[in-house]
Amino acid sequence: MTINVLGYASTSARTPLVPYNFVRRNPRVDDVVIEILYCGICHTDLHYIQNDWGRSIYPLVPGHEIIGRVISVGSDVGRFKPKDIVGVGCMIDSCQNCSSCNQGLEQYCKEVPTFTYNSIDRRDKTPTFGGYSEKIIVNEKFVLLIPKDLDPKGAAPLLCAGITTWSPLRHWKIGKGSNVGVIGLGGLGHMALKLTKALGAEVTLFTRSPGKEQNAHKLGADNVVISTNIKQMDSVNNKFDLIIDTVPYTHELNSYIPLLSVNGTLVLVGFPGNLEPTLNTTPLIMGRRSVAGSDIGGIAETQELLDFCGKHGITADIEMVKIKDVNEAYKRMLESDVKYRFVIDMSSLKDKV
Repeated sequence: MTINVLGYASTSARTPLVPYNFVRRNPRVDDVVIEILYCGICHTDLHYIQNDWGRSIYPLVPGHEIIGRVISVGSDVGRFKPKDIVGVGCMIDSCQNCSSCNQGLEQYCKEVPTFTYNSIDRRDKTPTFGGYSEKIIVNEKFVLLIPKDLDPKGAAPLLCAGITTWSPLRHWKIGKGSNVGVIGLGGLGHMALKLTKALGAEVTLFTRSPGKEQNAHKLGADNVVISTNIKQMDSVNNKFDLIIDTVPYTHELNSYIPLLSVNGTLVLVGFPGNLEPTLNTTPLIMGRRSVAGSDIGGIAETQELLDFCGKHGITADIEMVKIKDVNEAYKRMLESDVKYRFVIDMSSLKDKV
């Protein structure tokens, strides 16, 4: 039995999101049917809507920071029951057989994960549609349980912005005694500050814009360095075990390499694209430093993040919006006019549009 759904979609790279009726695929025996309550707005949503990466499939219903309530479950589902509050992130399936999937690293699936939207279901070849909609159907293995004490609205961005910064923190074993830098104070950057501080590490924000010190300290930053100030940058040479670069556009990296300690790593999580100028390898070699990349996180790792956030009371700083205002929210996001993540109240789909 298919499910008729109302959502918001983009029909081309040059048109705004508009109401869109579509059909969800038939639920399977291992599926969870979810009523969507909240959906975060991610910069990736806008990239896909505008076809910035040349792989958008229209009509396109974005949204991969989904919080919802279970409506029904298939006969083979054992982990969830109706009325559970659950989450769905960037992936809804993978091959589940390759070396990456076997390590719980589904985001690096050798056959490419099935993404929550702008993807093709690997079983029945139907298009996937995201969380700017009333309901979604997801394989049990890719559904996450939201801790009861965690505010579901503020939990939505944890499913992308949160896990994107949590994964490198865990991979590089950050904890008490570690020194971590965070480049950029946006949706990802503010989560990196909160999570790093909760892990017991010292954390420093790098920003080009003076005036962010007060907000940064409230979010957990021990220090703030203005990256255009050469004296301030020189004062933290050789300090950092890990620097997380959250900037989503092309920018200069060479000034950050000398700030890494021996064996330190600069990890890119913001999809900056082609980097210019050419990376200076001398400080890499002289300090056994590394430049790396990291992409979201696996399902088990994402559940670990949610449980950690539930224990420590960590959510994203959000501004709630109605679905009819999503195009205006995109404009404001591009102007950095949000602290620090928009979340859509999906009940607003019931408003007259």
